Amino acid sequence: LSPAQLVEVLSRQKAEEVAVQAGPDDVVIAADTVVAVDGAVLGKPRDPADAARMLSLLSGRAHTVYTGVTVRRGTFSRTTAVCFRPAAREELLAYIATGEPMDKAGAYGIQGRGCVLVEGIDGNYHNVVGLPTCLLAGMLRQVGIDVLTGGQEGRP
Repeated sequence: LSPAQLVEVLSRQKAEEVAVQAGPDDVVIAADTVVAVDGAVLGKPRDPADAARMLSLLSGRAHTVYTGVTVRRGTFSRTTAVCFRPAAREELLAYIATGEPMDKAGAYGIQGRGCVLVEGIDGNYHNVVGLPTCLLAGMLRQVGIDVLTGGQEGRP
């Protein structure tokens, strides 16, 4: 599967697992994020050595972040290009020692200490975090929920 297809399938699977426990009026939201570079898909690292491998691969380079979002039965994905600054191995190991990379696709969190590795992005920041909120708001509008008013269609 392409990275975009992969995140769509994974977010759909997560939503389906939750949907069996949801009531008929409940809205189920699920998301999944991966990082892609040189044709390789980077999910969450297995261990600190895997995190070091991933971060070394990304150091000083651009890569693409894919996030798939599912609301009930509608699934979409978005991409954001991210460019890392060059980083010394010691910096990467210090970052790994914080524990932050261990549950993040591509072994970094742009919303945490990993932001110091990011030189720039082209696209939506929230997609890199793992939930493209603008896309989600549009998807929720399609099922009758307006996040700006906090109400459902026709109700405040």
